[in-house]
Amino acid sequence: MDTDAKHERTAGSPAASVVHSLHERKETLATVESLTGGLLSAAIVEIAGVSGIFRGGLVVYATELKSELAGVPEDLLTERGPVDPDVATALAEGGRRRCGADWGLATTGVAGPEPQDGKPVGLVYVAAAGPRGTEVRELRLDGGRDHIRSAAVIEALRLLAEQIHAAVQADEARATGEADDTDRAAAGQR
Repeated sequence: MDTDAKHERTAGSPAASVVHSLHERKETLATVESLTGGLLSAAIVEIAGVSGIFRGGLVVYATELKSELAGVPEDLLTERGPVDPDVATALAEGGRRRCGADWGLATTGVAGPEPQDGKPVGLVYVAAAGPRGTEVRELRLDGGRDHIRSAAVIEALRLLAEQIHAAVQADEARATGEADDTDRAAAGQR
């Protein structure tokens, strides 16, 4: 089993947790990967029952494919390069839109062994786009190329799990608020 950003082994499978949560919510997921080159999608499709929630994924390793396939604005890529928080956001949102999914999950960064376009090895951005917006997280990972890529997968899945959890809480609060409004309205009618 791989380790996370802190070199700690995860308890349980982050992918299984996400797949289970999305299945319960009857929501779907798409991935867009640069840095991880398919590892994120592979981690997700290892989970039994994933076909009900996983729409598909794009591996856009070449910079121009980030624009052509995932819809990242060309001027953003030209201005900032592929390793950027706004690029990660655009990747997640583009994957969500282009694959027709409720959620989009993206990775971009520098796995090494050398810095890229002035960005240090280990600089990674993961982004999760969903019905309530997009969240991006910057990671500063150490270790070798394999660790950086596998830790990025774990951290991307953690970010998505947090966003799904926040959506569940918002839905519950809204339902409770609606129930309270209905109870107050019914009490006023008596």
